[in-house]
Amino acid sequence: MSRSICSRCLSQQIPSPRLFPIPFAQAAAFSTTPSHSAAAKKKVVTKPGARQGTTLRLSKNKREAGGRPPAPGERKASRKKISLGNPNALEVQGLQDLTTDYASSAKLAEVEGRVLGLQEQSVEALKALEAFKHTQGWRYFRKPATLVRRETVDLAKAMEEAEESAEGAKRWVLCGEQGSGKSVLQLQAMVLAQQRGWVVVHLPDAQDIAIGHSSYVPSGDGKTYIQPHYTAALLSRIAAANQEVLSKLELSQTHDLPIPVQSNISLSRFAELGARDPEIAWPIYRALMSELTTPSATRPPLLFTMDAIDHIMRPSGYLDGDAKPLHSHDLAIVSHYLSFLNGSSPLPNGGMISASTTASNRPKSPTLSHVLATHTKPQQWDPHHGYTTSQTSTWDPYAPFDQRVADSLAGVEVKEIKGLSKEEAKGVMEFYALSGMLRGEVTERLVGEKWTLSGGGVFGELERGSVGMRV
Repeated sequence: MSRSICSRCLSQQIPSPRLFPIPFAQAAAFSTTPSHSAAAKKKVVTKPGARQGTTLRLSKNKREAGGRPPAPGERKASRKKISLGNPNALEVQGLQDLTTDYASSAKLAEVEGRVLGLQEQSVEALKALEAFKHTQGWRYFRKPATLVRRETVDLAKAMEEAEESAEGAKRWVLCGEQGSGKSVLQLQAMVLAQQRGWVVVHLPDAQDIAIGHSSYVPSGDGKTYIQPHYTAALLSRIAAANQEVLSKLELSQTHDLPIPVQSNISLSRFAELGARDPEIAWPIYRALMSELTTPSATRPPLLFTMDAIDHIMRPSGYLDGDAKPLHSHDLAIVSHYLSFLNGSSPLPNGGMISASTTASNRPKSPTLSHVLATHTKPQQWDPHHGYTTSQTSTWDPYAPFDQRVADSLAGVEVKEIKGLSKEEAKGVMEFYALSGMLRGEVTERLVGEKWTLSGGGVFGELERGSVGMRV
């Protein structure tokens, strides 16, 4: 009886289901469904950890405070610093100097193709004239030395002719490709002129005159413009380089000067007065040049040179009163130099006027290029007269023609400086070897190889290929 359970009684013991089911959230003990509650916190996303390993961290380039700023002109002086010696180079045994014994063309012809050293006196004068350039290879060798080439002998012959008579005065324009040796040939002319007792006046870079970086004021004639500070610096160079010659010459004329000057003052002291005061530099410069070009048996010949003449054959960087560009020929110092170059101002005591072009930073001057091409055009065959040089050159009708440039070069003799001969190349390479800057034996094969690679003996390329590549 105890085992028998009534199904009716059993059904009464099971609770009856509710009409409304229990919510799932309350009934379930565990769930993976996300909560939709508004109060639930947002999910936080963690950043990935930093990459392990070493990294290069560069600090910012901060300028140190308290340093002295460069003085005016200090950067330019450092950039154009010229070194005239190399203590690491060997001293060439038996190197002869270019003394007064070699001032004649006959003596120079005997040593053609050899390298001669420059005396200390000549080096100091050339430094005062600013004849050395930082692009030249003086820094490779123990002391400054120069090669006696065929053009050097021709230069000495021309200077001998210029001393004989006033009609023998030479007016040259040196042209050629970059590194051909135009500036060095002018340097040799200054050395020979100094040894002969000439007065040397040198304008080292025409770009400094025409670029527009110097002070300028209108002159009294109202046509030209004076550059007081540049003229004062030029007088300083003239006085320093020609001290020995000018100290023996005295003022012989009466000049209209802004200051009283002693009547028998030496020309060296006279030039120093103008170098100290830019306000009176131009009148003193004109008076000094007038004294040097006065016909007299006691006045020495004059060598007047300019480098990079291309920069004065075009408009300058200066402006006139109407804010229009000034032509370079309107600058007083340029006009004065060109009067000697074209022959309008004679040299009664003899001398030479020399100008050289530049190929490294040459500005555009169609008229100058036309004149140089006309004078250096190759010879042509004429069945009646043999080989003749044509004096005509094709002119570009679309290029502007500058008559003032053409007139300034009237009657000049254009000298094209070409490469060295193989004999001259051998002589300079032997000097490189004796200086320890070229290792190995200088053979005919090596000379021929370097001569060919330098474009037919272009001096600058030969030096760069023989010495510059090693340094």
